[in-house]
Amino acid sequence: MTIRPAASRYTALARPTFLYVMYAMILWAIPLGVIGAVRPSAARAMTEAMTAYLTGLPEPLYALFGASYLGYTAARQWGKARGTDR
Repeated sequence: MTIRPAASRYTALARPTFLYVMYAMILWAIPLGVIGAVRPSAARAMTEAMTAYLTGLPEPLYALFGASYLGYTAARQWGKARGTDR
């Protein structure tokens, strides 16, 4: 008996959603660069605020996220190799 995952739109887009968030964070450098060219003090303040926020997140949260994402990726690859995931 093959167990099929629920046909949920969100679960189908889980990996692309993460990648879109990462793309948005990388692309944020463009407007920040423009702001930095016009108002360096504002760009510096924005960068310091973002750094303070990301530094304030506990280290175990980063570890949990990394382990979860790697586990998800490994499980998907294993399922595809077995032919149970499409």
